[in-house]
Amino acid sequence: MNDAQSAFVLLYFIYLFVSYVTYGTFIAKPLRLLTTFVHEYSHAAVCWLTGGSVHQIEVYSDAAGFTRYRGGCRCLISSAGYIGEAIWGVFFVVMSGGRKTATAAALFLIFCLLTALCYSPNKTMVILAVFYSVTTFVFIWIEWYIYTPLIQFVILFFGVFMSLIAVFDIFSHTVAKSCPGSDAYTLYEEYGNCCLPRCVGFSWFICAILLQISAFILDYMLLSDECENKGWFECLFHTRVDFKDWRWDWNLFV
Repeated sequence: MNDAQSAFVLLYFIYLFVSYVTYGTFIAKPLRLLTTFVHEYSHAAVCWLTGGSVHQIEVYSDAAGFTRYRGGCRCLISSAGYIGEAIWGVFFVVMSGGRKTATAAALFLIFCLLTALCYSPNKTMVILAVFYSVTTFVFIWIEWYIYTPLIQFVILFFGVFMSLIAVFDIFSHTVAKSCPGSDAYTLYEEYGNCCLPRCVGFSWFICAILLQISAFILDYMLLSDECENKGWFECLFHTRVDFKDWRWDWNLFV
């Protein structure tokens, strides 16, 4: 295990602990709202990809959200919210491994936030988009002109937080209880009551956990010495994951 992998493992679990401890508190509220945004934007994105049209994207101060759309594949659109949270988490965790990739992920987030303003946003959505667009851009500017590494740490934190919230949201909203109006319940009603909402939620729950584990392993592999001069696909299929040789370096951040 090299220094980059050691730093990644350490920060990943620190971020996971911080996210768990602050979950449900006012400290995590800004990131909780950002997670709601990616949930709603995932609905919108799948709607666009399946030929539908989006009319409104809203995020509320209580961390709820709403996406009004027409057309598209409703089965995929309904599933896209919670699974989308998990996929965004995977995306940020994996992209955090490099300076350029982390910057690209940050710019993509800014792009999504700004495009959401074109779809009848409410006041909270506008504030959220402006705040995170400006803040993320400032992080990028600091990264490239003042201090590095920074943006990699920020993007990794976004990814870990969203991955954890995706698991918690799915369990609390669709597995622990069946809530009329939830994405799982909508899927249940629209497709002939063939699969109970909790069964749908449980499948999403397993998916979110597997995605989080996959993101951790994938980024760990990409940071290995073996992958230093390889492309992503070559690295993935020719790298062995081995935690046996891990030794903690106390001078890692000195």
